[in-house]
Amino acid sequence: MAAKFAGYPSNAYAALMQIRGWIFDLAADHPAIGEITETLKWGEPSWLTKPKVGTTIRADWKPKAPDQVAIYFNCKTDLIDRARSHFGDILECDGNRAIIIALDRPLPKAPIQICLGWALSYHQDKKAPR
Repeated sequence: MAAKFAGYPSNAYAALMQIRGWIFDLAADHPAIGEITETLKWGEPSWLTKPKVGTTIRADWKPKAPDQVAIYFNCKTDLIDRARSHFGDILECDGNRAIIIALDRPLPKAPIQICLGWALSYHQDKKAPR
């Protein structure tokens, strides 16, 4: 994993490390989320909960889009729809899979943290009474 992060340009590295830190902070602040396993999925940094109370989060920078990073969620969830409906004026959403974050401005911390929290507790939230 360290080699993957080391290969990013400095602005992408800083953004992705911030996102990574928020994932671990959210898990630490909410014991029901459980442990976070960090791995590479499809060559991208990925985080999974153990036990499986959440859905996988991936984040990456791509050379073909050098001015942005993306946070990816499972396209079979409603997470991007939620992000779009709550933060459509702040976050750029791509289809039903990704939040796109421009690297030329500060990361919108609160909206991203909320979306990450939704993903980390996704399966648990689905079971909660409405």
